[in-house]
Amino acid sequence: MQICGIDDAGRGPMLGPLVIAGISLDKKKLKKLTLLGVKDSKKLSPKLRESLYKKIIEIVDDYYVAKISPKSIDASVKKHCLNGLEAKYMAKVVSKLNPDISYVDSCDVNPKRFGKEISRLSDNHKIKSYHRADSRFVVVSAASILAKVTRDRAIARLRKEHDLGSGYPSDSVTVKFVTKYYKKNHKMPSFVRKSWKPVQRIIENN
Repeated sequence: MQICGIDDAGRGPMLGPLVIAGISLDKKKLKKLTLLGVKDSKKLSPKLRESLYKKIIEIVDDYYVAKISPKSIDASVKKHCLNGLEAKYMAKVVSKLNPDISYVDSCDVNPKRFGKEISRLSDNHKIKSYHRADSRFVVVSAASILAKVTRDRAIARLRKEHDLGSGYPSDSVTVKFVTKYYKKNHKMPSFVRKSWKPVQRIIENN
């Protein structure tokens, strides 16, 4: 019985990729993840996430990580379809890993509808969709760690060139970076999500 867990990282920030990660393993191995201390990535320090990332990859039978670019995110937001974009990528993970059942963390207010959409897009695979699945199911917690570490690494690479903070709209360092960049170059860097309201405000005010 192959069980899959899928989660995202980086939905809220105004820059960098949105990451979707999935893992698949035999049901008998679930205990191994729990014994490792795998839990929702938000409850772990960056250092611990990094060390768990490597251990998770060794335990699972298969995994798949997809990075969605700001350009794709902007195109979906324009069509009011960000949840649809996530469903499409989660379905891609399901099709790739081909498990017997998948547990997903729902970004839709209606988890059932979200699960049905992923099932439809992945040739009717069995999907269980829940809110806060990353803290309820260890298989989704493991996927959340893979997604978060991948996203953090992408931001770390950008940080080598730019002083851009955490990427969140609530971070004054991030807002300052985006504002300064736009004032100087009269355009946004390719890694900034232009469809985000705080970014649009910066464009309007400058």
